[in-house]
Amino acid sequence: MNLNATLDPVLLRSFIAVVDTGSFTRAADSTHLTQSTVSQQVRKLEAQLGCELLHRKGRYITATLEGERVLSYARRILQLMNEAVVQTSISLEQQKIRLGVPEDFATHAIMPTLSAFSNEYPGIRLEVKSGLCSDIWREFQRGDMDLALVKQRQGSVPGLACWPEPLCWIDSLHSNNLDSHPVPLVTFPIGGLYRSEMAHTFDRLGRNWRLAYVSTSLSGVCCAVEAGFGVSLLPRRLVTSQHRILNERDGLPPVPDLELTLHAQDKLSAHSKILAERLISACNHICRQ
Repeated sequence: MNLNATLDPVLLRSFIAVVDTGSFTRAADSTHLTQSTVSQQVRKLEAQLGCELLHRKGRYITATLEGERVLSYARRILQLMNEAVVQTSISLEQQKIRLGVPEDFATHAIMPTLSAFSNEYPGIRLEVKSGLCSDIWREFQRGDMDLALVKQRQGSVPGLACWPEPLCWIDSLHSNNLDSHPVPLVTFPIGGLYRSEMAHTFDRLGRNWRLAYVSTSLSGVCCAVEAGFGVSLLPRRLVTSQHRILNERDGLPPVPDLELTLHAQDKLSAHSKILAERLISACNHICRQ
């Protein structure tokens, strides 16, 4: 026997199949190999171990005393190999967390939380995507995200946690764009909740409006309003000292609050659950400001 020989799992699998079925023919069927290949593989294994593993005489093939001993090890070896593959696969899945967030939360709002999580769990690959909530929600529904922070109309879809998101009309501190005809609007592309609410409001008021500035960037929208490009509708917490809040005295009705909601897939890894808890804590603080 060659003590330096490495046991090939392919040979072990053929050997186990012969013992389990009692026949080279049936073993060939179960392993999807030819009978001659199975026979050759068992012979090779016997040559490596320096002993006969099978009684080949009689109607059924059975294991010799040495074969029974090897059979026990062979089953354990293949079981451990299978477990290694399964556990590695599970581990790889757990190492990646896909998170979707609105742009205003992907900037300064939750960056400290995400950074602290990444530093604490360097083995976890955190993938964050920001953008329009409608796009994030579609990806989450397709299963392309594990966690998603989205803004939605109140009571739309329940999630792990939710927070009110008060909205307000804003103009530049130094402009009065409501006196313009048509009224210039600063907004996000089609599909954003703010944009549809703005359009519906001015349509109900019978006021003509036009798109003066459209951007996928929250900072771009805020800066455009500050510069006097037009009126916009944004979360109250994003109002700056260069904005002027408009209200009913200006002829604009109040807008119902939106809802910031954290959604999670049904099956989350342990680390995804930890991140969800951190996000809830961060949003509790952000939305109280």
